[in-house]
Amino acid sequence: PAPETTPAKPVKKEDSFPVFLLKLVVMVAVFRSFIFSPFNIPSESMLPRLLNGDYLVAAKWAYGYSHYSLPWSAPLLPEHRIFARTPERGDVVIFKQPPLNDVEYIKRVVGLPGDTVEMRAGQVVLNGTPIPKQRIADFVLPVTQNMIDAAKRDNRDPCTSPQFASKQSDGTDVCIYPRYQETLPGGRTYEVLDLGPRPQDDYPPKLVPEGTLFLMGDNRDNSEDSRFPAEPGRGIGLVPMDNLVGRATVMWWSTDGSAEWLKPWTWFSAARWSRLGGTF
Repeated sequence: PAPETTPAKPVKKEDSFPVFLLKLVVMVAVFRSFIFSPFNIPSESMLPRLLNGDYLVAAKWAYGYSHYSLPWSAPLLPEHRIFARTPERGDVVIFKQPPLNDVEYIKRVVGLPGDTVEMRAGQVVLNGTPIPKQRIADFVLPVTQNMIDAAKRDNRDPCTSPQFASKQSDGTDVCIYPRYQETLPGGRTYEVLDLGPRPQDDYPPKLVPEGTLFLMGDNRDNSEDSRFPAEPGRGIGLVPMDNLVGRATVMWWSTDGSAEWLKPWTWFSAARWSRLGGTF
């Protein structure tokens, strides 16, 4: 008898390049919308924890999802969050604040719904009790190209004011800022800067309504945050929790702004390697 033959297995047809590219775009969009999303720090409002030129990853699932979770706030999800969770005081959050614009901001959660927040002479008072604020070592910040570019753009000194400018023994230009440690109820601590008496150091008691958050920058005298009304060029006001995009989780890159595209070796010398991997 003739030997039995094994039926040939059908050859799997490979996707064409356009189909492969479409699948890749969909996977990246899903990952960026629902799992992690990159965010870069464009200002100094969160000094000393975050520097201009830091790049971090935001956890998108931390507080639930709304259409603000999607790229360009695409209206493919409900306006109100699904799988909603309330942040904790001290969380560093990324959010949007329409109708100001559709860009992403980053601030620290200080007041939750039902809290009363005020400031007296630069000290945060939460529900009638001043939160501990302890002076620690000054924050010494080397002047970088990022800072110089921002100062030129805003027509100011790279160190905010010449009084904070100094030089180290090797001639390096630095900014030296007064630094403090705040401790929230429950024991969570973080560092803030206080540059001295400013009008925003006093803020009358404000009850945080249900569904909103009171957010502040750690650089207290250089942050347009919930102490200021949500108006272009002023502040963000109280932020609806539905506007949350995610929670800051880990630092994945940081650059001082001195890199040049045509000089590849500067890509490495500009990196602030010691900051990579920092968590929140």
